[in-house]
Amino acid sequence: MKSPLTRVAYLIAFLLVASYAFVALRGPNGIYAWREKQHAITELEQKNAALAREIERKKEHIQRLNSNPDEQELEIRDRLKLIHPGEKVFILSDPQKK
Repeated sequence: MKSPLTRVAYLIAFLLVASYAFVALRGPNGIYAWREKQHAITELEQKNAALAREIERKKEHIQRLNSNPDEQELEIRDRLKLIHPGEKVFILSDPQKK
């Protein structure tokens, strides 16, 4: 038979391990920190996906401009606000940019 002293020693060891686990899981590197890191990872993955979509959209735009010289000229003229002689330009204010 086991002596009462051995049982008490096992009980104390178990309580020490349980209390250490409780403190470790609630500390700065515990479950809360793990959840925050998972949330940050999810946000960064979403931002990366959005940036990848934006890159693809811009690549398609560049490809479309390279394949169609007329559209390329219109894009350049629009960005640089260039006009040919005899053309009339109407500048309208954009109500959304206020």
